[in-house]
Amino acid sequence: MILSVHQPQYLPWLGYFHKIDQSDLFVFLDNVQYKKREFQNRNKIKTADGWMWLTVPVLTKGHFQQCINQTLIDNSHPWQTKHFKSIQKCYSKAPFFFDYYDAFEKVYAQKWERLDLLNMHIVKFLMDFLEIKTPCFLESELDVNARGTERIIEICKRLKATVYLSGAGGKAYMNEERFEEEGIKLRYQNFTHPVYSQLYGDFQPYMSVIDLLFNHGNESMEIIRNS
Repeated sequence: MILSVHQPQYLPWLGYFHKIDQSDLFVFLDNVQYKKREFQNRNKIKTADGWMWLTVPVLTKGHFQQCINQTLIDNSHPWQTKHFKSIQKCYSKAPFFFDYYDAFEKVYAQKWERLDLLNMHIVKFLMDFLEIKTPCFLESELDVNARGTERIIEICKRLKATVYLSGAGGKAYMNEERFEEEGIKLRYQNFTHPVYSQLYGDFQPYMSVIDLLFNHGNESMEIIRNS
């Protein structure tokens, strides 16, 4: 039983979904500290002039230690209208944009209060479009109290996982001996970013997965799996 984990991200990139697809179980790390200037509240889309951030404004003043599932969206800004208009402007000429238009319109028409709920909703409906069937769990519902490597080991035990699939960056901080001691196999994700057809000239990697989806439709998951 292969398990992977990740913080809920906003409109994640291709590698995020590759890791979920390679797993039998996936856990949203919703109970870890929110970090600014990462991908928890923003991601990139391709434009005619390069790439741009889509950033969800959040309330952080006086909440420096808050977890992702405590992070509130700052709805004093019309971010939903801006994001949807930006997506329309950048991708309306993409071959498969209108196959997904209605679903995205509903997401951005709904009022969201918490960042984690927005992110997990988006991840799950993108999983549906990509036909990824991996069951998802919330760390906050698993009664996990440890930190670092021990946190991951505890999650594996709760869900009876025998293999933990880490991102490649996990090599820098994982205590590999602890996994061996606990009888859990540790594997690292092997993902090479594919090159695919995009709008607007030269290929730009590391965009949100919606860039792939709007350009390649139901072939998107095959492209990710063959990377």
